[in-house]
Amino acid sequence: MDSGTLSDFHLDVLKEVSNIGAGNAATSLSSLLGRTVDMQVSRVVPMPFNGIVDYAGGAERMILSVFVRIEGGISGNMLFVMSTSDALALIRHMTGASGGEGFTDMGFSVIHEVGNIMIGSYITALSDFLGFELTPSVPSLAMDMAGAILAFSLSEIGRSGDTAIVIDGGLSLDGNPLSEGESSHIFLLPDPDSFGRIFQALGVAGHGGR
Repeated sequence: MDSGTLSDFHLDVLKEVSNIGAGNAATSLSSLLGRTVDMQVSRVVPMPFNGIVDYAGGAERMILSVFVRIEGGISGNMLFVMSTSDALALIRHMTGASGGEGFTDMGFSVIHEVGNIMIGSYITALSDFLGFELTPSVPSLAMDMAGAILAFSLSEIGRSGDTAIVIDGGLSLDGNPLSEGESSHIFLLPDPDSFGRIFQALGVAGHGGR
């Protein structure tokens, strides 16, 4: 199965899983911060691997990412990605820092923890839907150009895989959107044999488009 064979029904299922993950993440972040956090999934789209870098803003755009490797009933890589401007805005909202000093150790810790919560919530939702036990690796944080970060993430699976699942979301704190558009992206990069297994487990592998 590749991006060309995904029907509207497949995408509806993916968005339902993503909405549950977003709700779980918002609840966890609200508890952590003692503030009202809302996470809205704006879209879920399949994307060829060769389109991911441009989607993230181009090879030379600086981004922050939190990366985990998933093993278990399915395997693959997952990344939580933010632009540097949205990351700084999130740090300001969460810590009260002015942001004028750029990224500090505390700021990196904030993004690392938010990314960990976001990815963990999506993995839990996916695991519950699939009925598979999924085990994430220890999350790692990086700030670099999008081309470098995504090349690393694709290096082990890009030789034979071809499709990613992109989850776009908007984050708001106490009713205030972090940015005008999507403030974060999650890229699920399944290993080749895992993409079809996701839909087989959901019982929708052969469902046609609407």
